[in-house]
Amino acid sequence: MSGATDQAIAAAEAAPTPPVRSSTLFARSFRLWRTRIGALFVLILVVIAIIGPWIAPHAADEFVAIPNSKPGGDAGFLGTDYLGQDVWSRFLYGGRSILIMATVSTLIGVVIGIAIGLVAAYSRNALDDILMRAMDVIMAFPQIMLALVAVSLLGAKLWLIIAAIATTTAPRVARVARGAAQPVVERDFIAATESMGLPRVRILSSELFPNILGPMMVETTLRLTYSIGVIAALAFLGLAPDPNGANWGSMIQQNQIALATQPWGALAPILAIALLTMGTGLIGDGIARTAAGIDRERED
Repeated sequence: MSGATDQAIAAAEAAPTPPVRSSTLFARSFRLWRTRIGALFVLILVVIAIIGPWIAPHAADEFVAIPNSKPGGDAGFLGTDYLGQDVWSRFLYGGRSILIMATVSTLIGVVIGIAIGLVAAYSRNALDDILMRAMDVIMAFPQIMLALVAVSLLGAKLWLIIAAIATTTAPRVARVARGAAQPVVERDFIAATESMGLPRVRILSSELFPNILGPMMVETTLRLTYSIGVIAALAFLGLAPDPNGANWGSMIQQNQIALATQPWGALAPILAIALLTMGTGLIGDGIARTAAGIDRERED
């Protein structure tokens, strides 16, 4: 082995790797009340979505009383909807599909976006321009519009909705990942690992990615919030995988005509979606403030 190589390896071993504060970022963000409140909202709704079908007093499509009955008696805790079905039971059934689709599509989009962003930032050549211009083309179209076009052409299939939302999520994540990774790429410890001959995949995954984990956690919560909104909007427009099934977005559309007489059929899912998006937003805001050092003096 040449003397130059020996010196490079020695320098790499001596060069301290920057501390990865992001590994404890989520735990430290819980010192802020906004993060705790957001996590509480999300936890309550996730528990409802998971155990709801097991504790629902009626089946989602069971007729229990005359349509649009007010709460009480045979109409149940929240009354009945436009078909005489128990609103409370349908509410308990309706959150699972939205949460599953939003979580899966967001995770797929985030993984793809981070991979594209890291490759673009690390390449520092024509590949960077090609990848980012392709992302710009996709981002030029509104997220809901691309999802509507895909679902309208090919049908409201579960896999298609997930793929459409993941496709529109990835470019936005890629832009953030590239922006966060570019300063890290220029640091000395990246050059040291390159001189050691480490594979590019290992450099991206073990050296570069941990140093952008904080911004990526914030972006993931933001993308999850948008995914929940898009999926609920598609269901409201009648483009859910099962339009007749219990779904918070579908419930709003089906029961909006009775808001004046029996509002709970639409109001209950509206409140659930609002609290869910508010909760993910508060978590993301708490992580962002912790990463930036904001409100640190007011932590408990």
